[in-house]
Amino acid sequence: MALQEHIAHILASMCTWLLRDVCKRSASQLPGVIALHVDSNYIEHAAAHLRDGSIVVCGTNGKTTTNNLIAQTLERAGFRVACNSVGANMPAGVAAALVQHSASDWASLEVDELSCATVIPALKPRYFVLLNLFRDQLDRVGEMDRVQDTIATALIASPATMLIVCADDPLSMAVAHRVQKAGNPVRYVGVSQTLPALIDRVPEARFCQLCGAKLLYHSRTYAQLGNFYCPSCEFKRPQLDYAARDISISEVGLSCIIEHTAPHTAQDDGARDDSPAQSQSHDVASSASSVQIHAAFSGMYMVYNIACAWSALSEVGVQVQYFEETLQQFHPQNGRLQHFVYKGMPIILNLAKNPTGFNQNISLLQQDTRRKHIYICINDNDNDGCDVSWLWDVDFERLASEDKPHLMCGGTRACDMRVRLKYAGFDSSLAADIDEALAACTAASADLSSYPLYVLTNYSALWPVKARLEQLCSNSDCKTA
Repeated sequence: MALQEHIAHILASMCTWLLRDVCKRSASQLPGVIALHVDSNYIEHAAAHLRDGSIVVCGTNGKTTTNNLIAQTLERAGFRVACNSVGANMPAGVAAALVQHSASDWASLEVDELSCATVIPALKPRYFVLLNLFRDQLDRVGEMDRVQDTIATALIASPATMLIVCADDPLSMAVAHRVQKAGNPVRYVGVSQTLPALIDRVPEARFCQLCGAKLLYHSRTYAQLGNFYCPSCEFKRPQLDYAARDISISEVGLSCIIEHTAPHTAQDDGARDDSPAQSQSHDVASSASSVQIHAAFSGMYMVYNIACAWSALSEVGVQVQYFEETLQQFHPQNGRLQHFVYKGMPIILNLAKNPTGFNQNISLLQQDTRRKHIYICINDNDNDGCDVSWLWDVDFERLASEDKPHLMCGGTRACDMRVRLKYAGFDSSLAADIDEALAACTAASADLSSYPLYVLTNYSALWPVKARLEQLCSNSDCKTA
């Protein structure tokens, strides 16, 4: 270890200890800031100490959940894993995770799309999982072509990195098209089943990424995802390496079969023979062409998250039993579909930060047949993006099928949210914080147990609401589900 790296690691480790053990605060960012300040190449230097390499998860929606599924399964399989599990996905967060887990076999890291420009060439991951690409935080991120170019350029700078891509997404496939031409290995993940016709719109990626013609679909899952093809050129969804089929989704969970259509061993791509799970990988790759998945999550987007997570783990060579055990015991504690119970009332907290993510939350609401309280909290802080015009791209009109939902709005842009709901045909009230929302729910319904509260927030609103719910649900009359 070079002197500069050594000093950076010592100072960042001390900061981690002070924050986490003395101050009882999160150490997900500041130690990384210190490490990178002392050694600007800290990520590259720390990555060299990883025994087996790293897996990066990227995309607009689903990064944290997918990354944590991968990390927890690797740990269950006997690996030591560095992970930014709370979602600190910019360079400082990546560096902080490497500081805290310096003697690891694997690093499983989620990385912000634009941060790929610096993180991927330094980290040179073994696998890069690209979940999806949607318009998000336009005032910070910019238009989609900037995001695509950033990711593709970063991957081309790391030519040994295997791209595991959601092949149902035309925007992600445009990245894969460039990366594969440059020589990176690619694996394709998607849904092979034809699902019932959808009522949601295709808000983006309506045109071919190569020639500009309007894309057509054999079938579609949600937003622009599906079995697409261009009638004017060769751009289309390719043959899938990992295909989800026999999908069943209800309000309490999902099941599906993930079929590996082109089996091969992790050793074929240069995996270490002496890794803890290497002796098990041959059973997965040679005999298990499909796996049956059951999970206590709902939503079509979770099918993609799970399929992409399993695809990466299969490439590593992890036995499916470890993934199944992780799914059975996986309880999100990061505000993503996190469940609480307050005085008998079920509460479901979830992130909703862009049109596609919000539309998927509406689909989840519609799968729950009970009457509902809905509290929408929208901020416009730096990490949210100041432009909230995206609210007009959300299909709130679909809530008309609900049985008189009780709608409340909060956050710094609560009034904007109320205006949007008014144009969708709904009355709503203001609730300054989650305490006011809970009080309004209690006043509106005598039977709290049959009238759940859905709390949908964007980034900066999520953590205060989550912290307050955890505080309230630590009381004797409350509990976390």
